[in-house]
Amino acid sequence: MPGKQAFLKQFYLLTVLLVAWMTVCGSGLSTVHADEKSPAPAKKQTEEKTDTESGPLMKNPFPNRPPAPSLDGGTEWLNSAGEITLKDLRGKVVLIDFWTYCCINCMHVLPDLAYLEKKYPNELVVIGCHSAKFDNEKETDNIRRAIQRYEIKHPVINDSNMTVWRKYGVRAWPSMVLIDPEGNYCGHISGEGNRELLDKVLEQVIAYHRAKGTLDETPVHFELESTKLKPTPLKFPGKLLADEAHNRLFISDSNHNRIVVSSLDGKLLDVIGSGQIGNKDGDYKTAAFDHPQGMALVGNTLYVADTENHLIRKIDLDQKQVSTLAGTGEQARTRKPGGKLRTTALNSPWALAEIDGTLYICMAGPHQIWSHKLGSDEIGVYAGSGREDITNGPLDTSAFAQTSGIAVDGDIFYVVDSEGSAVRKVDTKQGTVSTIAGTSDLERGRSLFEFGDKDGIGDKARLQHPLGVLFDNGRLFIADTYNHKLKTIDLKTNEVKTFLGTGKDGKSLKPAEFSEPSGLAKVGNRLFVADTNNHRICVVNLDNDQVSEFKVQGLTPPELPKTSGDSFAATSAAALNASAQTVAAGKPIKVTVTPKLPTDYKLSPLAPIKFSLKSADASGKTIATGKGTVKGDQLTLELPALDAASGTYLLNLRFGYCRDGVGGLCKQHSTQWKLPLQIQQAGKNSQISLSLDLSQD
Repeated sequence: MPGKQAFLKQFYLLTVLLVAWMTVCGSGLSTVHADEKSPAPAKKQTEEKTDTESGPLMKNPFPNRPPAPSLDGGTEWLNSAGEITLKDLRGKVVLIDFWTYCCINCMHVLPDLAYLEKKYPNELVVIGCHSAKFDNEKETDNIRRAIQRYEIKHPVINDSNMTVWRKYGVRAWPSMVLIDPEGNYCGHISGEGNRELLDKVLEQVIAYHRAKGTLDETPVHFELESTKLKPTPLKFPGKLLADEAHNRLFISDSNHNRIVVSSLDGKLLDVIGSGQIGNKDGDYKTAAFDHPQGMALVGNTLYVADTENHLIRKIDLDQKQVSTLAGTGEQARTRKPGGKLRTTALNSPWALAEIDGTLYICMAGPHQIWSHKLGSDEIGVYAGSGREDITNGPLDTSAFAQTSGIAVDGDIFYVVDSEGSAVRKVDTKQGTVSTIAGTSDLERGRSLFEFGDKDGIGDKARLQHPLGVLFDNGRLFIADTYNHKLKTIDLKTNEVKTFLGTGKDGKSLKPAEFSEPSGLAKVGNRLFVADTNNHRICVVNLDNDQVSEFKVQGLTPPELPKTSGDSFAATSAAALNASAQTVAAGKPIKVTVTPKLPTDYKLSPLAPIKFSLKSADASGKTIATGKGTVKGDQLTLELPALDAASGTYLLNLRFGYCRDGVGGLCKQHSTQWKLPLQIQQAGKNSQISLSLDLSQD
């Protein structure tokens, strides 16, 4: 990713190896990664040690660290009801992820963060700090859609002015900063592939602060952007492939983790994949993908770039079976020239094309083109040194930058390099790479930052993170993704012209507006466009340039198993004992709970309020479940009428409270009462009052 100059990368690698070695050898950690722009160390203090129940003294893995800079300075907070401060996060281990949503390396970090968040749900809070590279990425709504597309579940700051970036001295995407539960800066590390190292560091920090008593393990709740998405037949569709001979359009329904097959007039023919994330082979209903993108059709076999599985999948359209052609299912962490199909790890394959029995693969992760001779057992690098840049020349010394789309013209194929905002030409006969639009061969990777929205010839033109390319009789159509436009390139003159789109994110059909279009296909006079952020396919009549929406009749979102949100794991060691209550038989019971909350916190209607009532006997029978409401400083629960005999019940309650009632950080509390109830046949009273002291949390 831009900013990772060779010397910085070498320094980072050496640091990671040293820190990992120290960890394995039990020498402890002094920092994750620090450089000259890290906050200055505070005046040395006496190292803290804590007695643990097991006896030995535990050393602070990051002693004598300075207070972390504030998180102030962002434009807006996402995945959160409001701003979050480091004061709010006191007691939590905090990992700040500095990212930008165009960056493939940043995408690779997200599964690692999700793994750590799942492993340490009550100890760790991840904060994403989105410090944009491209102008389009500075817009809050575009970041919101990227959060939804990448299924991010932690708060994100829109650091559009890179204020927080500068405070922390960050120099590369992605970078992660560690802050301990006392608000102290511990250090930072850049790059991807650091899951195991971060896991070991977090284990040590959590163990130390748990023993010291400075770790707050209260569950927290955030308002996720995903809840704002309404179900749609397509969800962030990525790539398209038209098969005129068989009247078919293939759609990578990327965030539904499936391939949709329709006729060219919109009749649903097939859905390939269950919709669940996975890498399972099998028939159409049981097979599973993980955010598939590009496709290539050879005969009646469809090849799919199963991007986040790091696999190439093979679909037999006659037998309706999905199998795996290449990859191990794990991301390649090193650059290797290739090897056997099923033992060679791949790295974010994004787009596919076939020429004379050879499958060419845009391997976005290592910034290369790979190839596979169909029928052989080998796969490997075809072009690109692996250095992220836009440089021309022979296949092995040329450089690409996040190859994301490919189109074929005989023995030539064209590639869009999204991070370099360039269109490249690869001549398979001459074995050369050149650039036909955008800049190339500039010093010190400057081509990676030469982007914009400018028509012109060759290197005078400017694009912004293009993802799609289509060859059409002497011209190219380009999905100029971050400019929300379609453009054309005349292959005789290399002249780039805007074709459709106002340059502004939108969904109007007249005038035509798009939102980060990324896939293209053409049949006759019709150009199909994957209008990704609008969750739709558009079709352009090339005779009059009129745009309409292409709808697949009968297509619905996949039906996925529901995940349970009714866990009531109590934070306290034992159930609270409530006093005996008398309620009327046959009448609903109103329960009011008045919790005493920490200073500056109030009950929040934004956080889920759920309850269950169970029998306390051996049967554990569930009597009722439901949702509560908030009014002022009280929670209200409506229990059903009880006709059963008197006895003891277990009332489980989960609710949230936020700073000032609407703050960005909402804490969750789960508790359980043993509730003795006397059922009175002639009674009138059906109200119960309970209290709860959380003021010390």
